[in-house]
Amino acid sequence: MDAISQLQEKVNTIATIAFTTIGTLQRDAPPVRISPNYPEAGSGPTPAPNPNPTPTPAADSDADFAKQPKLMSAELVKAAKQFDALVAALPLSEGGEEAQLKRIAQLEAENDAVGQQLEKQLEAAERELQEVRELFGQAADHCLNLKKPE
Repeated sequence: MDAISQLQEKVNTIATIAFTTIGTLQRDAPPVRISPNYPEAGSGPTPAPNPNPTPTPAADSDADFAKQPKLMSAELVKAAKQFDALVAALPLSEGGEEAQLKRIAQLEAENDAVGQQLEKQLEAAERELQEVRELFGQAADHCLNLKKPE
């Protein structure tokens, strides 16, 4: 895989990690009271007690939630460092901006020449296709004329 593709893949990885981290934090964050004057969501009528309560691992989930940001940020930092290493491995441009512009102009000229050759080949192929179609039509007409009426 070339360097640019590796960089693009690493940027996609960083974006995925960031979105996953934000989504996970948003999903798992415990509720926080905005203001003492703001009514809580559970301040309405109290629900009937559950006859078969299941134990809720609140302490475990709180501990897991406390660990998640550290793990996710470590993963994000690791991906960012890998990206930085890929950028550092890129070859330095030689000759400065003027040499790069000259090389770009040269590549564009080569591209134009190849494009013109392809256009000529396409035109020749279209002419040949037309000839083949005409010959096929003539052959079909001859076959129909050779059949004897019954």
